[in-house]
Amino acid sequence: MQMLSSLDPEFERRFSRVVEARREAGSDVAGQVADILRTVRTGGDEALVQYTQRYDGYTLAEEADWKITSERCAEAYTQIDPDLRSALDLAAERIRAYHEAQLPENRDYIDEAGVRLGAVWRPVDAAGLYVPGGRAAYPSSLLMNAIPARVAGVERIVVVTPTPKGNSNPLVLAAAHVAGIEEIWRVGGAQAVGALAYGTGRIAPVDVITGPGNAYVAEAKRQLFGVVGIDMVAGPSEILVVADANNDPDWIAADLLSQAEHDPTSQSILITDDAGFAALVEDCVDVQISQLSTGKTARASWNDHGVIIVVNDIAAEAPALINRLAAEHVELAIDDPEAMLAKIRHAGSVFLGRMTPEAVGDYVAGPNHVLPTGRRARFSSGLSVLDFMKRTSFISLDDAAFAAIGPAAATLAHAEGLPAHAKSVELRLK
Repeated sequence: MQMLSSLDPEFERRFSRVVEARREAGSDVAGQVADILRTVRTGGDEALVQYTQRYDGYTLAEEADWKITSERCAEAYTQIDPDLRSALDLAAERIRAYHEAQLPENRDYIDEAGVRLGAVWRPVDAAGLYVPGGRAAYPSSLLMNAIPARVAGVERIVVVTPTPKGNSNPLVLAAAHVAGIEEIWRVGGAQAVGALAYGTGRIAPVDVITGPGNAYVAEAKRQLFGVVGIDMVAGPSEILVVADANNDPDWIAADLLSQAEHDPTSQSILITDDAGFAALVEDCVDVQISQLSTGKTARASWNDHGVIIVVNDIAAEAPALINRLAAEHVELAIDDPEAMLAKIRHAGSVFLGRMTPEAVGDYVAGPNHVLPTGRRARFSSGLSVLDFMKRTSFISLDDAAFAAIGPAAATLAHAEGLPAHAKSVELRLK
């Protein structure tokens, strides 16, 4: 874990190293993924059989081996603990309500030149959702991906998920039932992403692929962008907590570890204006790690990528640091979080106040927890209904409207050296 102070003459150099550090897959992963995608494109189902046996220890033989039925998902829903059922239902209800408010409106109007203009929004025909099944399986991620697609009006929603040794997580299946998913394939990894993009004998191709995964899944999505749409290229999870000494250090330590436990390459950063409080949080992190079932992962993440930054004036200094880091999650556990929020330009999602831990946003708050990582919040947003929709503009001119704007179009066409463009306008002007 690194300890930085803004009063240190070397602070800018050290902080820049934190900002610029890359915790993502290297060229070796890119090469392996390219080979996998090439094999899936040419080999289809047979390639999926081979990769699933190799990586998941599971044989895709009969038709029943390939898919998880909706009946199995409904059974899983009825068999889980009633409190878990209630939690899934509450999460789904809140996620659905938040994303329904995102639905865009069509436009249709006539401008001052008499030209009718507008746009209509339509869902994609098919969306593929990747649901992890390796280090951890996340029913919350299934809800966060499936529900916006459903709200957007996507007709075919297909899930791919690895089932190591044939085992599937009952909570994931229960979440699939809650989201109304009827097509679930027992394949994972980069090969599953390739199957969704190219299609195989059994799996029909989709238009958009979303959902989290490991470095191979993320790289596969990156390489396939353009063949299909993707939500984003997601890297290791990250959290940035801004906290003053009026917080309980145990709370802040737990917030930092909520992301560290995801993966050894995750990153947790604390910005505070009190060195004594920073030391207390560091001690609490050490204590809590020893008590976590995910302690080994959290310890690797904290040791290798954790950062504590002590500043002199939290209100004056923190916003600029936040914007440079452009983190996936930003917690503002301070007296006036609204004032700091107004100064934040780059963040995946912001959590305001001492009673708003990031973990609530992961599950039941409503906004999507699929967020940009690796400083991509500078130019991208979290998953939304719009990721499953596209806009088609339309234009309509009558004689008067054409006479008003047509000559300018012809003039510009001639200027660009495109006479056929100009002629298609000028013939009508005559």
